[in-house]
Amino acid sequence: MFYAPIVTNPVALTLSSSSKAIVNMEPKLHEISEKMAKQEEEISFLKKEIAKIQDGHVDESSEGTSAELEKLKQQNQKLLYRIKHLKRSIDEEGVKNKSYAVNVNQRLQEVFSQAIRQAFPDLPGVVASVQPSQGDKFGDYQCNSSMSLVKLLKGKGFNSPRDVAQAILSNVPQNDIIEKVEIAGPGFINIHLKKSFVRPLISRLVKEGVVPPPVGRKKKVCIDMSSPNIAKEMHVGHLRSTIIGESISRLLAFVGHDMLKINHLGDWGTQFGMLIAHLEDRFPNYTTEVPPLQDLQMFYKESKKRFDEDEAFKKRAYSLVVRLQAKDPVIIQAWKLICDISKSEFNKIYKRLDISNLIPRGESFYQERMEVVVRELEDKGSTETQRNRYFLKDSEDDC
Repeated sequence: MFYAPIVTNPVALTLSSSSKAIVNMEPKLHEISEKMAKQEEEISFLKKEIAKIQDGHVDESSEGTSAELEKLKQQNQKLLYRIKHLKRSIDEEGVKNKSYAVNVNQRLQEVFSQAIRQAFPDLPGVVASVQPSQGDKFGDYQCNSSMSLVKLLKGKGFNSPRDVAQAILSNVPQNDIIEKVEIAGPGFINIHLKKSFVRPLISRLVKEGVVPPPVGRKKKVCIDMSSPNIAKEMHVGHLRSTIIGESISRLLAFVGHDMLKINHLGDWGTQFGMLIAHLEDRFPNYTTEVPPLQDLQMFYKESKKRFDEDEAFKKRAYSLVVRLQAKDPVIIQAWKLICDISKSEFNKIYKRLDISNLIPRGESFYQERMEVVVRELEDKGSTETQRNRYFLKDSEDDC
């Protein structure tokens, strides 16, 4: 801080040129001194206000609050808000991490991988091989890494897997999992777990069951299931996609995601024209009596044979397809009859595989929705008609 010299009687003094300069600076220095004093007061005030904010006590009625302080208040409130939510997220994550099942095998793998890195720094990236023991006499788990590492350590003072195993044991870090370790046979490491580690895990498992690990934000997942064709048996391809889809669905549902298992049934098209035509010929009273169609697969083969060999039958089948697409009530009844019989057979297989909550989305589901798309393509000039059927034109980009 600058201090102005005090002159008691400037008129009586004989001043040198330098003294005159000092006297002439006196008003300026006094002004600077006053500004500095005010700044110190403001700094002191800001410090007190910041201390209040940090303690959670803010006096909104304080006078003289500067724009800088208001800005600090706003920034501080934003930081406090973020800290609050971060703490809550950390607490929630901590609860989740405490509640889900511990992967003992993975924990042991981490411990022994660290021991291997410490024992053999020239072998970076080695992951320990740990697996459950085959019997009680071999402990709870076994680490068999020494059997493979000895090949990489030949000529470096390690002549047998037991030498490697001993080096690994000498570098096992302190942990809360392992009670004791021992070398067995040619170089296997038997691992015995601490009861104090296992006991709470088993207790929690008995009380809460297997709790899945946290996987982040809950999502809605669509799985495309078997998608069989009406009036045909499921083949191995349908079964394969059914089992894989169900397995994925169960795993994702277990960790908390919402699953939509969509079953895209082949329940629309030309084949229904020939099936309905054959139904009319074989069971003309199907509208009042349910026909005994136990073997729908054979019924399909019979209708397909007639469709391929009988031109009049084929023509009638096409006309029935047109009536089906026009939602003729009689034809719709026949169509539903065939679909229901086929779905009943599918459900027997799904029940045997313990598969439920399938959402049927047959080709018929998209029929009315498809009409909107076709009209849009027509308006764009992207379609052409052949034998009363719509086809997409080949675009130049596809050539």
